[in-house]
Amino acid sequence: MPVKRLFMRLVDLLPEPSLRTQRIVAAAVILTQGGIAVTGAIVRVTASGLGCPTWPQCFPGSFTPVPHPEVAGIHQAVEFGNRLLTFLVVLTAAAAVIVVVRARRRREVLVYAWLMPASTVVQAVIGGITVLTGLLWWTVAIHLLASMTMVWLAVLLFVKVGEPDRGAYRTRVPGPLRHLTVLSAVTLAAVLVTGTMVTGAGPHAGDKSIERPVPRLQIEITTLVHLHSSLLVAYLSLLIGLGFGLLAAHAARAVLKRLVVVVALVAAQGLLGAIQFFTGVPEALVALHVAGAAACTAATAALWASMRERTEAEAFQR
Repeated sequence: MPVKRLFMRLVDLLPEPSLRTQRIVAAAVILTQGGIAVTGAIVRVTASGLGCPTWPQCFPGSFTPVPHPEVAGIHQAVEFGNRLLTFLVVLTAAAAVIVVVRARRRREVLVYAWLMPASTVVQAVIGGITVLTGLLWWTVAIHLLASMTMVWLAVLLFVKVGEPDRGAYRTRVPGPLRHLTVLSAVTLAAVLVTGTMVTGAGPHAGDKSIERPVPRLQIEITTLVHLHSSLLVAYLSLLIGLGFGLLAAHAARAVLKRLVVVVALVAAQGLLGAIQFFTGVPEALVALHVAGAAACTAATAALWASMRERTEAEAFQR
């Protein structure tokens, strides 16, 4: 029996999920995708990046931590805990596929749902490369950027799940303002990229081994901080300009609310970054900053998605 047919038969044995259930699962996907980025930051700031020095096993011959004279138990526990969270990411991604397939949702929703487990596999491969290459700064950067991309896609999945399958899209803002939103999203991507570069040149390499020092980005960190902060200011300026445009266009209240949330998060993120810089980049603030990056990414994705709506929502009531 073909795998696809077998999968469909197994899924059909499950009760049909309500719209509420689908949205809960989609929300769980957002939380786990953002959460894995935060725990990854905790691994880095606690110097536990090589707490499990091999991949996919933790140590040669063992998938779990084992006593080792060269690797502290706390570092093993932190890195192994981060790997365990990956299973939760996989479970929520698989659950998203199952519920939307069982609910017979439209193709668009199915595509976003299938992107979750597919991208999780990609992340696992990137994580393995990061460990096996000794935490090279650019592999860590790609790992984080991939997580932010997955957060964006997870938010879009959540939005698409809540839309009617038998509806039609209509824009809620003029085209130029949607284009400005795209530009702000591109600027956000540049902010994230330069943020990973700051991390690559910063004090938290992920491991403090003297025998195996982690290679760092050889660019003066103050220069990178200035570039990163300048792009953040540009991003915030674009959002404020977008706000004036939306007010002039009498945009829907839902769009304006989402913009306010994005502006507040970006401003808070900028303040947090400044505190980090002037206080010597304390470990706890690094993890909080990564959480803020995930929140800004999710909020920007929600803003983008709110600029179009799929009508006839009453056609999909359960």
